[in-house]
Amino acid sequence: MTQVSEMMTRGVRTMMPADTLQAAAQAMEELNVGSVPVCRDGRLVGIVTDRDIVLRGVAQGCPADSTTVDQVMSKDVQWCFDDESLDDVTRKMCDSQIRRLPVLDRSNQLVGIVSLGDVAVKGDHGNASEALTDISMPAGPDRSGLSAASGAAGGGADAARAETRS
Repeated sequence: MTQVSEMMTRGVRTMMPADTLQAAAQAMEELNVGSVPVCRDGRLVGIVTDRDIVLRGVAQGCPADSTTVDQVMSKDVQWCFDDESLDDVTRKMCDSQIRRLPVLDRSNQLVGIVSLGDVAVKGDHGNASEALTDISMPAGPDRSGLSAASGAAGGGADAARAETRS
């Protein structure tokens, strides 16, 4: 049975809750990744994604150079232990529809991250393919809170005006 510790990426870059969105975005650019775990004293307290920065930060008018990561990060983070089986973790990824999981040791210290890419490259290609199919199942978008900026394509205010002119 393959354990997560055999597949995960070690030495993961982390952010602190007080770091700025700009610093997080720069770290993502430098590492060519879309998410960075957020830790306090080696303990996982959240994860900040490029999507968090854009939707919870930039789209809300928050200045990237002074808004802190903890203001936009996802706090309810899924994670796994380094001694868990890869099959169990892949199943967890499918159930939660996520492509990467922070990895903790049994002392709850962050020791790595495992991604669907790790499973595909280093592990079972069939398992990765099945997981990608399950993870990628589309969910209907919730467009109830769309702003006028979404325009006609997103069903925003411009679409309503266009319909009344027809």
